[in-house]
Amino acid sequence: MTYTGTFLVIGSGIAGLFFALKAARLGKVIIVTKDKPEESATNYAQGGIAAALGEMDNPEKHMEDTLTAGAGLCDREAVRILVNEGVAAVRELIDLGVPFTRDDSGSLHLGKEGGHGMHRVVHAHDFTGREIERSLLAQIVAHPDIQVLDRFMAVDLITEHHFKPRQFSRNCFGAYILSEDTGEIHSALADYIILATGGAGRVYPHTTNPAVSTGDGVAMAYRAGCRVRNLEFFQFHPTALYREGDPAFLITEALRGFGAVLTLPDGTPFMHRYSEQKELAPRDIVARAIDSELKINGVEYVHLDISHRNADEIRAHFPLIYNTLKEKYDIDITREPIPVVPAAHYMCGGILVNYDGRADLNYLYAIGETASTGVHGGNRLASNSLLEGLVFAQRAVNDIEGRLRQREAEAKKPYLKRLMPWDKGGAANLAEWVLVQHDLKEIRSLMWDYVGIMRSNLRLQRAARRIDLIYSEVLDFYNRTIPTREILELRNIALVAQLIIRSALQRKESRGLHFNTDYEEVRDESRNDTILEPLAFKNPFGEAI
Repeated sequence: MTYTGTFLVIGSGIAGLFFALKAARLGKVIIVTKDKPEESATNYAQGGIAAALGEMDNPEKHMEDTLTAGAGLCDREAVRILVNEGVAAVRELIDLGVPFTRDDSGSLHLGKEGGHGMHRVVHAHDFTGREIERSLLAQIVAHPDIQVLDRFMAVDLITEHHFKPRQFSRNCFGAYILSEDTGEIHSALADYIILATGGAGRVYPHTTNPAVSTGDGVAMAYRAGCRVRNLEFFQFHPTALYREGDPAFLITEALRGFGAVLTLPDGTPFMHRYSEQKELAPRDIVARAIDSELKINGVEYVHLDISHRNADEIRAHFPLIYNTLKEKYDIDITREPIPVVPAAHYMCGGILVNYDGRADLNYLYAIGETASTGVHGGNRLASNSLLEGLVFAQRAVNDIEGRLRQREAEAKKPYLKRLMPWDKGGAANLAEWVLVQHDLKEIRSLMWDYVGIMRSNLRLQRAARRIDLIYSEVLDFYNRTIPTREILELRNIALVAQLIIRSALQRKESRGLHFNTDYEEVRDESRNDTILEPLAFKNPFGEAI
């Protein structure tokens, strides 16, 4: 079966949904999501969206905080776009009916998080992402020109490589998509294809990301011939609940903004030794501080204590955290501290795009966490991620609207007659799959041990040697089997892990989230990006694997 539309959106987080709503006035939109539509990183976001909406605030101040957090690696123009256009984008969410928290006077309640010099975080208590996702999905489902294909996983982007005869990949025509219900692989074709697949936290064993965050967009784009940028910068959220859980339960940055203090298990505070901002230092500093204290003191967790604040205020401001910890883990945060550890949280690098979201393949866009717009640099400022999804989704719509008027996508149509059907491949031995599953555990273990918060040349070199072998094993199995979601995700995780390691080896300094003990940390201004080019970017008939 072939699905066709003007737009193919892969992913159902804030970037994909906002794009779909804005683009639907221009043509039919198909949204492909491999799980339930609401299962996205957006749905788990607690803190909020940063925007200069306060009376004493302005975009210039927001820009300065973003640049400081980004450790000298941010693209200034991208940040300027983010902070200026973000104000209108957040107001549009308000107009769409997202129930953001307000104070007694009816004004938006603006929170303050690490790295911010002002109260500027718009939120819906401590379940902001859930309210945004719910509001956007309600309008998506009701829209006559938007079709949602849930339980469909994108396999690969369709380019000239899939035509007969094969040609150099310059354009994107759509994607092959796997139906989890039937096991069949279909074609989804569109004039414009938008990757909004989120991050890749699942390359690590401890992550706040949902199960869908397996780096699908980055992996597909790279295989198809797109460059990726700055993947060594993977943000670890400083405070995830220290418990067995999947995903790790996030303790929002806003709790520290509300006055929570980090201490050792014996009650000794330590953040004053690492930053004048103490608990409100940028995330990379706080995460490294906690990691350092864990190693120095030989403890498995530290405490985050808010119990000194008024209990009623705590329950009012953080109902999700209070109720979840009380009911599920028997922790009363109004009376006792929370045991926390860092966990993989956000991919600051991604598919290289321009300021309108265009990737290297013509007609292909990437937005949200899967894209590298340049706004985050070496370390994302808290609550800038949802904002980036909104701003660059809108810019992509604006850019495509101009292209639609020129009818340039019509040039792709003759090629479609030469599209080859999907080759189902052969069935692999199920006993082999058990062995390949072990590769997933090994990938996550080596990423945590060698490519985590603290790195070294020796650790990275060991990781590179092992990941190359694992990836070859995964590819061999993939090429001999009928695809399933589990196999496709493993292939993507293995490739993204390899790209992260290769990127980390190329950066001969410590900057932001990339801290290599063999190099001193620097904070000077830099536009020294780490850009990886796939084989298909140079070789007309090579596959970027």
